[in-house]
Amino acid sequence: MTLKPPTLLDYDRRIARVLEWLAANPDREPSLEALAEVAAFSPCHFHRIYRALTGETPAATLARMRLQRAAAELLRTEQPMERVARQAGYGSVAAFTRAFRAAHGVPPASYRRQGGISRLRPTTATEMTMFDVTLSDMPPLRLAVTRHTGPYMEIGRAFERMEPWGKARGLLGPETRFFGLYYDDPHSVPAAQLRADAGFTLASDATVEGEDPRLLELPATQTASIVFKGPYAELEQAYDWLYRQWLPQSGREPAALPAMEEYLNDCRALPPSEWLTRIIVPLKEAA
Repeated sequence: MTLKPPTLLDYDRRIARVLEWLAANPDREPSLEALAEVAAFSPCHFHRIYRALTGETPAATLARMRLQRAAAELLRTEQPMERVARQAGYGSVAAFTRAFRAAHGVPPASYRRQGGISRLRPTTATEMTMFDVTLSDMPPLRLAVTRHTGPYMEIGRAFERMEPWGKARGLLGPETRFFGLYYDDPHSVPAAQLRADAGFTLASDATVEGEDPRLLELPATQTASIVFKGPYAELEQAYDWLYRQWLPQSGREPAALPAMEEYLNDCRALPPSEWLTRIIVPLKEAA
C-alpha cells in the first residue's frame, strides 16, 4: 500500500532521528530494540522500514560510517592499528584488515604507508598535468540545504538527514545533484567551528519552507573544478594542490562564494576507491 504523504513525512522524520543517532554514536553497538525506540517503530517492522527508506540496513550504515572515520584516522593520526581497528568496531586487526581491504581495495597498513589510494598527490609544479582542471560557467543553483557545524569529515550526518527528507517530499529524482558547500579553511578554523551546508538541487517549481532545511540560491559564476576519485578522507590533498599550485599559477582569483563539492556517484553502492567528487572553486571574472 502506498503511504499517504503525511505518513511518509512522519516516517522520514523518524528514520532521520535514527541516522542522526548512529552518526552521533559511532562507537556504540545499538540493539534492534534501541534503534526502534529512537524511531518510535515496533521492533518487528523497524528494519524493513529503515531499509526501504535508506537503501541499507542499520548495520551497513554504521559499518560505512566507521570505516570512513578509520580512513581519516589512518591518514591524519599515528594511532596504533589495534586502536583504529577497535574504534571501527572490530575485535582484531585481522578482521579490520579484511573489512578495510574489501571497502578500499588495499589493507589499512598499506593505505597509511602510501598516504591513501588516490594517485592525485602532486608535489611539484611540473605535476600539474596530473589533474584535469576544467574552467566552466556554472548556471544559477537552487538548493535545499541544512547547516552542518563541526569537522568536515562528519558532514555525512547532514546528508543522512537530507536524503530521506527529500524523498518524503518527492524532491529527489534522476536529475537531482548533491552538493556540499564549505565556508572555512579546516587548517585555520577549529574543527568544532567549521561551517558547511549539505543539500541537493531543486526543480524550478519546488519550494522549501522553514529555516532548516532552507532554500539557498547561488548566482551564476565561472568555476575551476577537478574530479577526484577516491575516499572522502583524501579530498584535502586535492584542495591543497588547487590552492597551493594551480590557483596562484592560473592568474585567477576565487570569488566570494564557498568552495563546493558535488558528489557524482553513490557512496553506498560503490567502494571508496570508486567514489567520484567534483571539487569546485568559484572564480572572479577574468581580467
